[in-house]
Amino acid sequence: QGPLVESGGGVVQPGESLRLSCTAPRNIFSVSCMAWFRQAPGKEREGVANIRIDGYPTYALSIEDRFTISRDKAQNTLYLQMNNLTPEDSAMYYCAADENRYCLGFGERAYEYWGQGTQVTVSS
Repeated sequence: QGPLVESGGGVVQPGESLRLSCTAPRNIFSVSCMAWFRQAPGKEREGVANIRIDGYPTYALSIEDRFTISRDKAQNTLYLQMNNLTPEDSAMYYCAADENRYCLGFGERAYEYWGQGTQVTVSS
């Protein structure tokens, strides 16, 4: 198991909410841009949101305003609050860390550390 550990996934109905969490070692979390990616069956992994050390977030265009990324410096934890979930949000969600003060986008090669993923399933 790597240094990043996700939790909070599950099975929910359309319209419901989930909050994902990702814990990281302090030495990584404190110096890294943190991000959430997701991968649905048969699709490529895509960036969902990232957040700079100073808390500035960036979201993928497909997310609209349903998701909120945040980070807790004291807990070395990254969060993704997901509201009004739809079946199209069903995927494995991954946490990633780029040891860079600034987030340089969603290119996967920039992220040195990855979690094992947490499954989100939205189904009626």
